[in-house]
Amino acid sequence: MSEALARFSINQMTVKQLSLPELVSACTDLGVTGVGLWREPVQAYGLEATAKLMRDAGLTVTTLCRGGFLTAIDADARVAAIADNRAAIDEAVTLGTDTLVLVSGGLPAGSKDLHGARSRIADALAELAPYAESRGIRLAIEPLHPMFASDRCVVSTLAQALDLAELFPAAQVGVCVDTYHVWWDDQAPAQIARAGRSGRLHAFQLADWITPLPEGVLNGRGQLGEGSVDLRSWRSLVEEAGYAGPIEVELFNEELWSRDGHELLSETTGEYVRHAC
Repeated sequence: MSEALARFSINQMTVKQLSLPELVSACTDLGVTGVGLWREPVQAYGLEATAKLMRDAGLTVTTLCRGGFLTAIDADARVAAIADNRAAIDEAVTLGTDTLVLVSGGLPAGSKDLHGARSRIADALAELAPYAESRGIRLAIEPLHPMFASDRCVVSTLAQALDLAELFPAAQVGVCVDTYHVWWDDQAPAQIARAGRSGRLHAFQLADWITPLPEGVLNGRGQLGEGSVDLRSWRSLVEEAGYAGPIEVELFNEELWSRDGHELLSETTGEYVRHAC
């Protein structure tokens, strides 16, 4: 492994065309030692089998994505969401990571009450955070770009994420800083410093912003260096705030997924060194 890749981690979704064994093989070939995993492909392959695969290859699971979706109003749906997040915490333990990333959830059908939705997230965290700590897992609230506020995440800024996280001890709840979602926010640098002061920088992810966005917008994350984000500057911001953990590249992009996964991973490591180191 090169020194430049010492903290590099590849999020599984970046190369989702690779099966888990193929991903492990590509990481081994290219000197990548960190992987961020997603629950759905892990469950499809088998939780225990995935954990063994990672251990046997000497790979570190840097995060598990994702928990969250905690905004439901219906009582039964809220009970189900809490149960699913407890299961995600347990899965993170089995996989050997200490960080579960939370995408908080959008507005329930028919609702326009952002404040109420955020309040329900806080209520859910009050149940989940102590359980996570008891299992050795940190919850990392990830704010998503405001274009996702209606359907995916009513937490749109780092300030909003920290307002929720600071209701709980830092060992229980912090934030995930994803450049794709926060690069536009001129308050984000101050919020990164705020998170650093309280020990709440639990995860850091890189992706670039490219336009025009595709239909549906979700799968519009650009390869590093292709878009508008000063990636090296954002890395400096989190490091100045005390972050020394993995740097995870998470891309959702149909064109990238249509390519050979090993080739894409190789390209991504090169662009990471070129634009983020």
